[in-house]
Amino acid sequence: MPDHYFDLENPLDYEKFKNPETTLEDLKGLIVIDEIQRKPEFFPHLRHIVDNKPTQKYLILGSASGNLMRQSSESLAGRIGYYNLSGFSLPDIGANNWKRLWLRRGFPRAFLAESDELSFMWTGDYIKTFLERDIPQLGITIPAHTLRRFWMMLCHYHGQVLNYSELGRSFGVSDMTIRSYLDILEKTFMLRQLQPWHTNIGKRVVKRPKIYFRDTGILHSLLSVGDLDQLMTNNKLGASWEGFALESAAKSIGKSSEELFFWSTHTGAEIDLFWLHKGKNWGIEFKYADVPKLTKSMTIAMKDLELEHLWIVYPGKDTYKLEKNITAISILDIGSAWKY
Repeated sequence: MPDHYFDLENPLDYEKFKNPETTLEDLKGLIVIDEIQRKPEFFPHLRHIVDNKPTQKYLILGSASGNLMRQSSESLAGRIGYYNLSGFSLPDIGANNWKRLWLRRGFPRAFLAESDELSFMWTGDYIKTFLERDIPQLGITIPAHTLRRFWMMLCHYHGQVLNYSELGRSFGVSDMTIRSYLDILEKTFMLRQLQPWHTNIGKRVVKRPKIYFRDTGILHSLLSVGDLDQLMTNNKLGASWEGFALESAAKSIGKSSEELFFWSTHTGAEIDLFWLHKGKNWGIEFKYADVPKLTKSMTIAMKDLELEHLWIVYPGKDTYKLEKNITAISILDIGSAWKY
């Protein structure tokens, strides 16, 4: 438990931080400051405090953005560590609940809602609050309705390679504007831009990133998908599964976003997720299928990328070998699959 707690959404606590050093100077122990995005100018003060108050420890919480993290790292270099709270994951909720996690995703109030209808309503309200309150608090002046339209358009590009010119034409803005909007959603941890892996293997490879919603609950809300029956008949079913399984795998692998890639050639060979570990190459394919089978694309990827092992994540219950170094694994086993 913290020794002292401040919530900068609380007007009284916010007023106290007009003079933060006076407020904090006599405190001891663990001090929690929530909603720090309301006071980004606090970080230079915090550097002086932590250097001169060894009896104090700080836990800083809030809606993170790229700018906020940059300000904190510049002001507190060598004094700060980061932890991304990404919501519930498969190990948190039990194997039998993975379909609910896929539909609603990881925000606690969305996942724990008494019904799909209430979960859908909560997520819709969250999206509205994020666009109308959180984004302006981060110093971003794009109108909420504009960013919402852009976000809704991105639903149809989820799991696809980005084409900035095509997006710009569809939305009626320049390539640079598209890049700036994507940057906002990525730095607020709403989107993942998965970068391509380049290797000198004499083949033409895709060099543009793929885009994914990091929370499938938000994706489904923007697509007006309110329950599993609606999801099963939606034309984004396969892409939704890929995004859900990718985020689940990415969290269990334990690599940063900058260390995860995809690989795709112009002739159709591809790997959905690729990373390096202990000097070896590893890969994952995500398949929404009852019984995944070995494909030509997998064989090419194994050879060209010199993969140590390739896993195929699918929604079934069984884990089984397809070849010596290729394994189909159930989504239920994803937390313990990567045995190096």
